[in-house]
Amino acid sequence: MSHRRFRPVSAHVFAIVLCAAALHAGWNALVRVGLDRLLAVTLIQVGAGILALVMLPTVSVPVAAAWPWLLLSAVLHVGYNVFLARAYASGDFGQVYPIARGSAPLIVALVGLMALWDQPSLTGYVGVMLLTGGIWWMAVRGAGSKNLPRAGLTSALVTSAFIASYTLSDGLGARANHDAIGYVFWLFALNGLCMGLLLWAMRGRQTLAAIAGHYRVGLLGGAMSMAAYGATIWAMSQAPIALVAALRESSVLFALAISSLFLGERLSRQRLVVGVIILCGVALLRLG
Repeated sequence: MSHRRFRPVSAHVFAIVLCAAALHAGWNALVRVGLDRLLAVTLIQVGAGILALVMLPTVSVPVAAAWPWLLLSAVLHVGYNVFLARAYASGDFGQVYPIARGSAPLIVALVGLMALWDQPSLTGYVGVMLLTGGIWWMAVRGAGSKNLPRAGLTSALVTSAFIASYTLSDGLGARANHDAIGYVFWLFALNGLCMGLLLWAMRGRQTLAAIAGHYRVGLLGGAMSMAAYGATIWAMSQAPIALVAALRESSVLFALAISSLFLGERLSRQRLVVGVIILCGVALLRLG
């Protein structure tokens, strides 16, 4: 089997993935809505599921080749949501978010090279390494002197593994379906249903009533989540999965801006330096 090569990421794909990264950071910030982390994550995913369900009549049923990936991804997204909630419950947002996001692109790039024959250029891989290294530096050194508890670190790393897994699954599923947007609507409808049922099983029906009081936040966060991931999945059908996955992790920069401008967190000089490193990685991805 020969390696499949794509052209460098085009300007419009690049811009769309950056918008997706900003939206992703935004909905993660909404997890701080005031509910406990599992409730907040479920609230947003159920909101996305409701919006996706409304949109299902506008798209076709996924083709047979896409269903194994779709079902696998629905399971992986549930695992991601559960461990993301655990990570946020154990550690600070400023460290958990970059660790969870920063490890995934490297995993995706390595698997994509070894198993999927989806090979970016050397420049693209240097960009992946810079972006991943910068995010990890920010996670370890950029959030002050407070150490991340072992439980938080473990949950963040498991979250990252789920991110890498569903990124690969969805990239392949969207390509198999030949309709990325339709694939995303079905995925979010399934994910919202699964998360709602899981919360019901874990905490009882009354908990669903509790999150209903925050439905506006759920719908807003759900719309942001679905738009962000829909744009990413579409981009994966246009460019190497590894490059799109890494570029999407520039969401850490948007998370920094949100934390500084809206959450009152201090933006240190070290975080700015790491931000420049991340931007260099993003630039190389654009060129590669």
